[in-house]
Amino acid sequence: MELPPLRVASFVISLAALKRNTAILRETADAAGCKIVLALKGFSCWKAFPHFRDQLDGCCASGLWEALLARDYFQKHVVTYSPGYQEEEIRQLCEFTHHLDFNSLSQWFRFRDIVMAHPRFQSGDLLCGLRVNPQCSTGETPLYDPCVPGSRLGITADQLEGADLTGLSGLHFHTLCEQNSDDLEKTLAAVDEKFGHLLRSPQFTYLNMGGGHWITKPFYDRERLIRLVRETKAKYDVEVWLEPGEAAAIHTGVLRAEVLDVFESAGHKLVILDVSATAHMPDVLEMPYRPDVYLASTGSAEFIPPEATPRPAVTFEGETYQLSSESGEHLYRIGGPTCLAGDVTGDFAFPRPLKPGDTLVFDDMAHYTMVKTTTFNGVPHPSIVFQHEDGTLETIREFGYADFRDRLA
Repeated sequence: MELPPLRVASFVISLAALKRNTAILRETADAAGCKIVLALKGFSCWKAFPHFRDQLDGCCASGLWEALLARDYFQKHVVTYSPGYQEEEIRQLCEFTHHLDFNSLSQWFRFRDIVMAHPRFQSGDLLCGLRVNPQCSTGETPLYDPCVPGSRLGITADQLEGADLTGLSGLHFHTLCEQNSDDLEKTLAAVDEKFGHLLRSPQFTYLNMGGGHWITKPFYDRERLIRLVRETKAKYDVEVWLEPGEAAAIHTGVLRAEVLDVFESAGHKLVILDVSATAHMPDVLEMPYRPDVYLASTGSAEFIPPEATPRPAVTFEGETYQLSSESGEHLYRIGGPTCLAGDVTGDFAFPRPLKPGDTLVFDDMAHYTMVKTTTFNGVPHPSIVFQHEDGTLETIREFGYADFRDRLA
């Protein structure tokens, strides 16, 4: 018998914020004269696609399943890249993807005959490329750096010397993660040094600059990006593609959580929530990443912040929000309801003591968070809610016991 639904946390996505971000992406791409697609690995909430689809050129997929999602629900250009394909995946992808990029020469040589024999390849509807590694590290987190020595992502220049590249028409690099356009400029210099001779040949007609560009951040230098893209197009006579994921969904969503318990241990004040770092916010542990956390209050003027105080990406009418700090009288260690000892988001101080039933709001939880969630330990998965431009809320998905049960059998 199906159990009645529990009260669980919610991912709440602002459609207005999504449209603001994608409008910036469209304006930037138009000014640069390039194509721009959504990286589904960063945001793949497909019921939101109709609200911003017109502003982007398509989607970037990391394999067959994401490519199918792009085909079925975005219904525009599909760019596909994976570190490794199976033959049946290649055969299916040849039917609909527009770019098919390979991670190694061995993969390309293995599947080249299948791809080049396909009518869509022969007509020019399907183009193929290689992911290259310019061996230029610009990031600060090794976990997200595809240019580390021995990286499995991309082909280095020495591996291409003397290789038969028949059938390829594009190069693809992806080296950035949450970075500004100055790092792109450094990367492009390395790309030119190592692969410029290929890009200058008539055989290569497109260059995919990957994702990791923080285009929609207020501090991002979009004018430099526009200049770099224009210069690249002129230098090599290629079509340029950008595939941001985070930039499309950053500052568009929150994860709302309920305080289940408050207690003390060894001098620490501890809070247990109905959300989990390991199950619902894995970047907190992987990156590591410290989110902004707000205490939401209703019906009290005591905690109404001034207008200049930061607010979460999604706010509700009748609620006020107090941003936590790293230290203070009411300092709590926030943890999840799983059995993992390290399921801890961090230490956060609030303007008053916390109690069961309080609502905490984790800011900026639309990109990468939602695509990585699990039901580890049988913790209920947060529901997914849209906030429309008029402020109304629409729950588009609730998760129950059956979702947990059916995942593994």
